[in-house]
Amino acid sequence: MHKLSKPEIRLTRTAALARTEMAKKKLSIGFILCPNFTLLAFSGFVDTLRLAADEGDGSRQIGCSWSIMSPDGLPIRASCGVQVSPTLALVQPQQFDYIVVVGGVLDGRDIHVGLKDYLREADRLSVPLIAVCTGCFVLAKLGLFEGRRCCVSWFHIVEFMHRHPEVQSTCEELFVIDRDRISCAGGASVMHLAAHLVDQHCGPSLASKALRIMIEGERRTPIALQPQPLCGVKASDFRVRKAMLLMERTLSEAVSMEFIALHVGVSRRQLERLFKLQLNQTPSEFQRMLRLKTAHELLANCDESVADIALQCGFTNSSHFSASFRAKFGRSPSFARARTENTKTYLHMDL
Repeated sequence: MHKLSKPEIRLTRTAALARTEMAKKKLSIGFILCPNFTLLAFSGFVDTLRLAADEGDGSRQIGCSWSIMSPDGLPIRASCGVQVSPTLALVQPQQFDYIVVVGGVLDGRDIHVGLKDYLREADRLSVPLIAVCTGCFVLAKLGLFEGRRCCVSWFHIVEFMHRHPEVQSTCEELFVIDRDRISCAGGASVMHLAAHLVDQHCGPSLASKALRIMIEGERRTPIALQPQPLCGVKASDFRVRKAMLLMERTLSEAVSMEFIALHVGVSRRQLERLFKLQLNQTPSEFQRMLRLKTAHELLANCDESVADIALQCGFTNSSHFSASFRAKFGRSPSFARARTENTKTYLHMDL
């Protein structure tokens, strides 16, 4: 009779534990893919479920199940051009533990009216809704983030705050769980959100197994910071990144450096030393640069007046805003807006 070695015993115990966890209540997810959805936001989520659902990478829907729903049965095109075929019509929302809305390119296209009605019905029935990537824009537009916090990618936070100032949004965390609403920044963070759900419903060993197979390493918690602030400036120190993200969230407010230092957990002098060491500029210089870059983006992408944009970016004095903008970009805000309008006119000409 073959005597098991210690590694074989460990593997046998791990497999037995996995089988025990898969015998628990199945985690059932229904996916709604928006037009031009982001493929990674979907594939990262569903592959975490797939690897957790079966032993090895067998891919049988044992411990977890997933379905892709559509109101018309037509394939849904991702922003990269890949098409995904739905597997179900819009079945009763209660059949799922969660319904996931996968957003994508914000090209102005609306979702099918049937999907809107379906999401409102899921809300009425208290089925938890999950927004990943720009899925938060879809749920916010339907009023389904009312009274709840929402996680938005650092890349889209300014546009989201502009469109939905009524929603309490953050770009500081990987994902946010607020009662029956879950929101996720997108990208690789969807794997960690999916692993969190697997942990809650199926057990921690299956969640860890899925991430290890995907070479994703240790699970990250919801409060882990998103890795890249909107301005594109990188910092390795956790306290500096946290201060940078707080400045993003409070662009229009007169927030003192003392308040930011207190939020980060250091003194103002320590914060200044950290910024000098990491970014070779003071916190105030970084904040001004961030406000000017955001103003430049808004001038190019929205129709609000220069004065309103100045206020949104924390400039209470228009003259000071114009002078600072000219010093940074070599032209006035009005000239930047005029160039944008001329470009839009050219692009929309009926050639």
